[in-house]
Amino acid sequence: MITKITGVLNRVFDEEVRLQVGALEYQVLVPEFVRRQVQGRLGQEATFHTSEYLDGNPMQGKVVPRLLGFIQEIELEFFELFCTVDKVGTRKALKALIRPISEIASAIQREDNKWLTTLPGIGSATAEQIVATLKRKVTRYTVAFEPASQGDGAAPSVVVNGTVLEDAYQALLSVGLNPVEARTRLDKVLASGKKFETVEDILVMIYSKAGT
Repeated sequence: MITKITGVLNRVFDEEVRLQVGALEYQVLVPEFVRRQVQGRLGQEATFHTSEYLDGNPMQGKVVPRLLGFIQEIELEFFELFCTVDKVGTRKALKALIRPISEIASAIQREDNKWLTTLPGIGSATAEQIVATLKRKVTRYTVAFEPASQGDGAAPSVVVNGTVLEDAYQALLSVGLNPVEARTRLDKVLASGKKFETVEDILVMIYSKAGT
């Protein structure tokens, strides 16, 4: 089992990165908060703490090994803990973790179900189950990070519905921005610490900043 991998960051996609290790290029699946940390490091060496899982349906005879990557080992530990919640599998957890784990752990600890439902794929029933399962297990994850380790532009108090964030991203692409530009502008807006209810709120903030 591969537990750690270091190589040159070749490409960054929405849900994965490609890492060049010698003559081999590895696909490493990453959650959104990790993707945001590494998107500006193309061509540089990067290290990921990794885990593996089998993706597919064994009954259909097609199972593909996948490599999951995180910048810090404690992030991987939290991910594995998150996956112990009933009905939260590997894929759902990967999509849900769009914010730094310290923020998610804090929401679990304070039993903030409403905040948890802003994570993609997490409904009210799942949020309740997450809190019930993990609220006594996440303290170390709420205090394990200094603010700088949350990634550039991370804002601990910002709340944005995952669907609204994705729709804003797609809207920026539709007006001609490339993926890196769109994500960079979203990162800057999220760093403001404000709460955004709609796509329009995010776009107004982005273009008001662009005009200043």
